[in-house]
Amino acid sequence: MPETEPTTFGDLEPSRWPGERLGLPAEGARSVGRVGRRLAAILVDWLLANLIALFFGAYASTPQSIATLVVFAIMQVLLIPTIGGSIGHRLLGMQVVPIAGGWVGAWRPAVRTILLVLVIPALVWDSDQRGFHDKVAGTVLIRR
Repeated sequence: MPETEPTTFGDLEPSRWPGERLGLPAEGARSVGRVGRRLAAILVDWLLANLIALFFGAYASTPQSIATLVVFAIMQVLLIPTIGGSIGHRLLGMQVVPIAGGWVGAWRPAVRTILLVLVIPALVWDSDQRGFHDKVAGTVLIRR
């Protein structure tokens, strides 16, 4: 029986590892950043954003929460196109790259960050462990 291309999403075979369909290796450099690293990176970024918000005098609960979210978003939008990822990403050996290759640009980090701060899109993943925020932005978080 000849092999045919899948015609619907349900016809796709499951990936053997996250990133296989994207042409990424199973492990090591350029493989998809796994859940543990991603969670640790976001924790680092959130703690840094929290400290910066406190430094600027946001001590009350609600203003401090809003300030932390704003600082977190600014860090993401500025650092992804300039150093390839947030401070947490870089400390944990990861970087954000566009699926199509090349420079990530300015719009991808902005779209990715807007969806990331909404939280729910970041919790919806595909078999390549890419959150909805990465899928919409056309990015993937890989290991360096």
